[in-house]
Amino acid sequence: MPVTRLMSPSDLGEVLKPFVFLDLLDHDAKRISNDPGLHPHSGIATITYIAQGVTRYIDPDGSSGIVTAGGVEWMQAGRGMWHSGGAGAPGRIRGFQLWIALPPELELGPTSSLYQGPGDVARAGPARILLGSYNGAQSAIRAPSPINYLAVTLQAGERWRYDPPLRHSILWAAVSLGAIGIPDRVEQGEMIAFHLGEDSVEFEALTDAEFVLGSAVPHAHDLVLGSYSVHTSPEALRRGEAHIRAMQPTG
Repeated sequence: MPVTRLMSPSDLGEVLKPFVFLDLLDHDAKRISNDPGLHPHSGIATITYIAQGVTRYIDPDGSSGIVTAGGVEWMQAGRGMWHSGGAGAPGRIRGFQLWIALPPELELGPTSSLYQGPGDVARAGPARILLGSYNGAQSAIRAPSPINYLAVTLQAGERWRYDPPLRHSILWAAVSLGAIGIPDRVEQGEMIAFHLGEDSVEFEALTDAEFVLGSAVPHAHDLVLGSYSVHTSPEALRRGEAHIRAMQPTG
């Protein structure tokens, strides 16, 4: 699926870890994706949020399903797993896929997957709570470390304020539709990182706008990279990649 990479460990991912990769998904699918195209991950979790359209997921056990607009796909790779996905229906697909670095106690741990329809995602005002908790609403997904990840929809002229939890000194936002002011203008396909701190941030919708926001306690570990993996040490990466090879699907 075509993506625009907004963050990677070679740039903002090193500064904003545990958030290490962020891809903006925005393209017109001509057909349903039937080719599994399985690929592996280890040492990370990925969360895919679909703001518009329908995507399809495929797990290594052959199970598949769809995620519709407002829904979420969560995959915690741990010691290693294979999965895939693509368009679930023709039409525009818009959303984000975020990679999160796992702490040492989880990076070689069990794998898990969870899929939420739009009605299963907790809400607080204009914000969907994809991970963590905010204003009394809490995600059903257990975050691997202290993280909030929200998807916010505002109408033109609306204002919304985010108050980071205690010790959440990592904070960023990325726009998938329209433009917001904070006070600088941030438009569709752009991302902004805030200075380290725990101050409130106010967002104003300069047009009808949709954006995601992440905050977290910093990840106090190195980022050791493989082809599809992120670990905290070379030894953990070696073990994760060995497990991926051992469990590679056949046929």
